Amino acid sequence: LAGMELKYYNRVWIPDNEEVWQSAEITKNYKAGDRFLLVQLEDGTELSYPVDPAALPPLRNPDILVGENDLTALSYLHEPAVLHNLKIRFVESKLIYTYSGIILVAINPYKQLPIYGDAIIHAYSGQNMGDMDPHIFAVAEEAYKQMARNNKNQSIIVSGESGAGKTVSARYTMRYFATVSKSSSKAHVEDKVLASNPITEAVGNAKTTRNDNSSRFGKYTEISFDRSYQIIGANMRTYLLEKSRVVFQSENERNYHIFYQLCASAMQPEYAHLKLGSAEEFNYTRMGGSTVIEGVDDRANMVETQKTFALLGLKGDFQMDVFKMLAAILHLGNVEIAASEDKHLSIFCELLDLNCDKMARWLCHRKIVTTSETVIKPMTRAQAANARDALAKKIYSHLFDFIVERINQALQFPGKQHTFIGVLDIYGFETFDVNSFEQFCINYANEKLQQQFNLHVFKLEQEEYMKEDIPWTLIDFYDNQPVIDLIEAKMGILELLDEECLLPHGKDENWLQKLYNNFVNKNALFEKPRMSNTSFIIQHFADKVEYKCEGFLEKNRDTVHEVLVEILKESKFHLCANFFQDSPVSISPFSSTINIKSARPALKSPNKQLRTTVGSKVLHKPFRNSLSLLMVTLNATTPHYVRCIKPNDEKLPFEFDSKRVAQQLRACGVLETIRISAQSYPSRWTYIEFFSRYSILMTQQELSLNDKKQICKTVLQRLIQDHNQYQFGRTKIFFRAGQVAYLEKLRSDRLRQACILIQKRVRGWLQRRRFLSVRRAAVTVQQYFRGQQAITARNLKETWAAIIIQKYCRGYLVRRLCQLIHVAAVTIQAYTRGFLARKKYRKVQPIENLTSETTLALSFYICHILSPFCFNRVLESHFQSQKEIYEKEIEGLNFKVEHLSQDINHLQKLFREENDINDGIRLEVSRLTSENLVRSRCRSTTQICLWHSKYCGYVFEISRLTQMGPYLKPRGVVVNMIPGLPAHILFMCVRYADYLNDADMLKSFMSATIDGIKQVVKEHSEDFEMLSFWLSNTYHFLNCLKQYSGEEEFMKYNTPRQNKNCLKHFDLSEYRQILSDLAIRIYHQFIIVMENNIQHIIVPGMLEYESLQGISGLKPTGFRKRSSSIDDTDTYTMTSILQQLSYFYSTMCQNGLDSELLKQAVKQLFFLIGAVTLNSLFLRKDMCSCRKGMQIRCNISYLEEWLKDKNLQSSNAKETLEPLSQAAWLLQVKKITDDDAKEICEHCTSLSTVQIVKILNSYTPIDDFEKRVTPSFVRKVQGMLNNREDVPQLMLDTKHLFQVTFPFTPSPHALELIQVPSSFKLGFLTRV
Repeated sequence: LAGMELKYYNRVWIPDNEEVWQSAEITKNYKAGDRFLLVQLEDGTELSYPVDPAALPPLRNPDILVGENDLTALSYLHEPAVLHNLKIRFVESKLIYTYSGIILVAINPYKQLPIYGDAIIHAYSGQNMGDMDPHIFAVAEEAYKQMARNNKNQSIIVSGESGAGKTVSARYTMRYFATVSKSSSKAHVEDKVLASNPITEAVGNAKTTRNDNSSRFGKYTEISFDRSYQIIGANMRTYLLEKSRVVFQSENERNYHIFYQLCASAMQPEYAHLKLGSAEEFNYTRMGGSTVIEGVDDRANMVETQKTFALLGLKGDFQMDVFKMLAAILHLGNVEIAASEDKHLSIFCELLDLNCDKMARWLCHRKIVTTSETVIKPMTRAQAANARDALAKKIYSHLFDFIVERINQALQFPGKQHTFIGVLDIYGFETFDVNSFEQFCINYANEKLQQQFNLHVFKLEQEEYMKEDIPWTLIDFYDNQPVIDLIEAKMGILELLDEECLLPHGKDENWLQKLYNNFVNKNALFEKPRMSNTSFIIQHFADKVEYKCEGFLEKNRDTVHEVLVEILKESKFHLCANFFQDSPVSISPFSSTINIKSARPALKSPNKQLRTTVGSKVLHKPFRNSLSLLMVTLNATTPHYVRCIKPNDEKLPFEFDSKRVAQQLRACGVLETIRISAQSYPSRWTYIEFFSRYSILMTQQELSLNDKKQICKTVLQRLIQDHNQYQFGRTKIFFRAGQVAYLEKLRSDRLRQACILIQKRVRGWLQRRRFLSVRRAAVTVQQYFRGQQAITARNLKETWAAIIIQKYCRGYLVRRLCQLIHVAAVTIQAYTRGFLARKKYRKVQPIENLTSETTLALSFYICHILSPFCFNRVLESHFQSQKEIYEKEIEGLNFKVEHLSQDINHLQKLFREENDINDGIRLEVSRLTSENLVRSRCRSTTQICLWHSKYCGYVFEISRLTQMGPYLKPRGVVVNMIPGLPAHILFMCVRYADYLNDADMLKSFMSATIDGIKQVVKEHSEDFEMLSFWLSNTYHFLNCLKQYSGEEEFMKYNTPRQNKNCLKHFDLSEYRQILSDLAIRIYHQFIIVMENNIQHIIVPGMLEYESLQGISGLKPTGFRKRSSSIDDTDTYTMTSILQQLSYFYSTMCQNGLDSELLKQAVKQLFFLIGAVTLNSLFLRKDMCSCRKGMQIRCNISYLEEWLKDKNLQSSNAKETLEPLSQAAWLLQVKKITDDDAKEICEHCTSLSTVQIVKILNSYTPIDDFEKRVTPSFVRKVQGMLNNREDVPQLMLDTKHLFQVTFPFTPSPHALELIQVPSSFKLGFLTRV
């Protein structure tokens, strides 16, 4: 950190004893050479913090970057930034998952969360990693996708300390694979794979002080897939079972769960022969003083264990054999080393069918064989107890391996494995107050895994740089190979341990002394404690760990006296005897049939040969061997990492202990990943992200360029002078640490300046407006004031006199003008009347002369008598009157024209009606002709109109009608024919069979029709147009059967002519029910096809596309977002959704789908749009912003406009969008005061409490000017909503289907007038 960056108001992190790090604000600029930094803590405390110029305190990230989904998106990458980001997400936003580059950090919430349902699984299925919020399902989907895309095996490595949630995380990944890759076979492979978890947890998990369900073994489960990427089986390998727990538990701990489940069920009749009692009666289950786990029902869990055994095909006999072995172990633990006969020893031998006398003798004696003689030596009480416990551990170890083997056999199914995904649930780095052999092995395994992890991270970084064409510089990262060499190299710790184990009188103290001699002061990673001669210290990658040497040799030997083994071999109980055979069947074998395709070159071991030190002489499955095989497998697959974190030791929900979390972050490699990233270019933005975020910093000249990539380069070169602080890649810009924070500061400054400018202008405008208002008021006041002063008696008299003079003067002038106009008018009238009279009398003189005389006389008179002023007024009056006359004439003519047009239209209508009557007459003539033909053969007085085959009576020809199904949808004719024409044709064939009273014909025809429709729908199950067509016609056919059934409730809608065509002989109500069921099936398939066509464009169009240009909610998304294109023209928009909806609507209308059915289909589609969008919003924290709420509201308005345009407001489709609309409102509304909380509770009635809280917790400010939602406000809203009764479910069910109803709509078309288009190609049908 450069000293120049420590300026006034900057914020830094300083160490703290309680919180590890705490934030402080600099109150005085730091200068080079200063020994103290003046800061102010968040609580207001002033502090002079001593600083070392070589190690200045780390800077804090801007608030806008806090709470990111990916830690690599932070501008300053260091431990306090990581810790703070995790704390904000976990405590305030209640988000337990966070990315750290390629790692998923999972913090145990110690609370059940509604984020693991099938709806969540389907939401993450098919999504790119980084498009959704971090989740264990996202990692599983990424592994599944890479397996399918690259044809390479994958591994998911789940690690963490006890109680961090490893087992649950591994279980959820397996559940995800079982759900998304569900096969169509009846073998239920997925269910069996999931069923293996409860069994292994029962026999391999136990309560510890840190975790009520702690896995006391490591497990690698390979889930096998075929070429269709469906699960065909699984295989499990286990590592380092904690056998010592069988015979010893610390205080407040328990033995393995299965023992307590068995004791809880002891009183049931089927377990009577086991002679068990409560857990308090047995030494091996009561030792920890805690036989019960709060909230856990051991008896119910026993039933569940039995069910999962049965699901795997392990029936009652197998289960009872296992329970006998477990009961025998419990009784063995109660055996007392005494001279008298022991009851529990007898029961032990009875259950395992052993010789009781031999067992009693050899539990207390030891056989020593030398070259010359065999000596039988009695053991001390302590030695006998150790022998008893060793036997118990050995039996349980074999039983555990046997159960795993049988599970593997049950999970193997016929079919060749194509690829696999391995899920590794393994213990994380451990350090306790007292660390022994188990912790040593665990930490050794973690050293190997950490090395593999470091190399993988380093390789990915290198690949990213090469992909972007950025020069690669070697990064120094921590390599823990020296620690691994210390443990496993020649003359290392493990080899010296093996060497001491081979000695007859080897002791822990002798082995420890050899370690001191070989490594103290010779190896920097090995230390001798100052205050102890029985321990040693190893500097692991995570921390220093002190190990006590006591028990190392005994646990490594894992010996059981040979005589006891011989006795067990002689057992008549086959299971017990098989455990101790000389060459037992391999337990949990490494699958030799798996073809491992290397995802990258395997790591070479530093040693030339594979060494098998840990327990290599006696253990069946040496830990060292199994670990080496595991590393080979992991190196041959593409790994994905999940690091589980335990937030506190008290198991309190959403409580964050910074010390404990920081310790685990160091231990699990998260900080190492951050450190590697920070050394290069940790912040990476695509060009489109940079352009959208920082366009505010660009000048008009720069924005005028067409190439966005070039714009970004130009702007950066202007803003950041040091070109070493960034690199331009092919699709991304790489920034060094702190540069994004600097850009954010520039952006905030520019926004602040813009705000100040806007405020200045607005305030100026307001002040000017106020000034003008005040000025107008002042002028008005002045006016009235001056007027008030001017009002006197003299002024009033003068004013009144002036008004009187004006009145008389104006009256005189008006009267004079009136007299002149009157004289002129009379004169004009006289001359005009004379002119007209003379014209009428004479009729000989030219009109022009008279006109000229009149004009001359008039002109003479006007010129000599009237003044010029009067002349103009008269002419104006004359012309005005003429204009009014002409306008009236024009109006009259227009009226006549309109009247004539109406007459013409009426005549045309009468002409068309006459033509229609003539056509009707012709049709009636042809109908009567046909009727006469029928009447000649059968005396029917009823008017019958129907269709029949040329070969009427042959079902073959009638069935041809249904076989023509696909061709009854001519594209060119469908818009012109009546709705449901094929349905009417089918019904008229039914009428013909009814007319003939031929039951066989009718039955055959209806069966053929229904089967034909089913066949067409089956063959075109993905064809939307075909499904729409046959849904419409099935519905119309059903309505025809009702309309003409002769039943009163339907006949009342018919015309008298239609009632004459009702069926006479048959009741088709049963067929109506069959057709109704068929229509429902078609409708459901029809909805599925529509949903499949539109579902993939909903989220891009509704959520991601920015309909309101200029209101961008884009933020950096870190390592996981892999946008690789500047051009986003291929993305779906809101227009894409509207076009798809319009296509659906037009197709349904063209196929004559009933309006009510159409409305139901639209309602279902709108529900899907709202549910999918809202579900995605719940799982995308980056979308929960005020600006995104505005975008969503805008998109909803487009959908509402579409409904209005299609006249579908009555479909209730708008109501299905109400939850989404309320979510958009919630993102935009103010969230600060009590009144805001009350308003939210009153307004968001369509959202559940869980959904409201999720949105509030996920709310993400886009700019520094926005405020985060405080946890206290969220709790306040939650408290107000406690009384609301709703389902505590986060996700909406996108598969939900509204109940469909088929309303009866009688056809208005007369059967007599229906014509069959020639394009139907139904020439074999004729009218009777």
